[in-house]
Amino acid sequence: MYNCAKQVARVVRQCESVFAGGIDLAVLMVDNQSVDTTLDVARAALTDALIDEVYLLRNDANYGLGGSHKVAIRFAREHGFAYLIVLHGDDQGNLADMAPLLASGQHTDLDALLGARFQPGARLQGYSRLRTGANRAFNLVFSLVAGRRLYDLGSGLNLLRCSIFDDGFHERYADDLTFNYYLILGLVDRGCAIRFFPISWREDGQVSNARLFDQGLRMLRLLGGRIVNRRAFFAGEHRDTPRHAYPATIVYQRTDAAQGSHAIPDKAAP
Repeated sequence: MYNCAKQVARVVRQCESVFAGGIDLAVLMVDNQSVDTTLDVARAALTDALIDEVYLLRNDANYGLGGSHKVAIRFAREHGFAYLIVLHGDDQGNLADMAPLLASGQHTDLDALLGARFQPGARLQGYSRLRTGANRAFNLVFSLVAGRRLYDLGSGLNLLRCSIFDDGFHERYADDLTFNYYLILGLVDRGCAIRFFPISWREDGQVSNARLFDQGLRMLRLLGGRIVNRRAFFAGEHRDTPRHAYPATIVYQRTDAAQGSHAIPDKAAP
């Protein structure tokens, strides 16, 4: 989350609702050096939340969207969680879209369960025709390069099996908004079992056409590198500022030690 003071309490209520529905999860909130009151609002919401296990981290520096993913991935792995659900803090995604799949255990045979804004059955609110068309076009181009159908290159609602990151293949991916593009290509290249599912998505703040054009150019350059030399692309360094670590400070935590819950139960385990 970054400058999401108006939305983070609603995001916590989303998690609380899913927890109340019988899905055993812990909540980790990662603040990426917000300059508004996001941290205070998040702490208050987590303090009052009817969830047994909650954590609030603040990145020691602004690491970008990709860097914040890496903080969450490291935290989940170090604390023994089997799965990590990524939900953006701006309350545009709906965790309830994933809840039935989790409750039925459909994630247990997958390495990644990826929310898709552009898959048949998805519901979009506030997306312009230009943005929708551009996203669909890039999905098709990336699909051709990846060799499999990709319905979304990176929504704000995804589930990832923590063990797929054991070798740190993701660490050299860009720390900015393009992290998800590298990740989806990496998952496919590594033969990970992935599945897309349609989600509902609300876009309250449209980006300008100029920013959309700039983002498109960055995506084309990224894709060009993958086409020219696949091996070099996945082995290469894609960060503007390479880091040995992404330290973050625990600002608040509350755990029920007796329960010992580790997020979504792995139904394949005894």
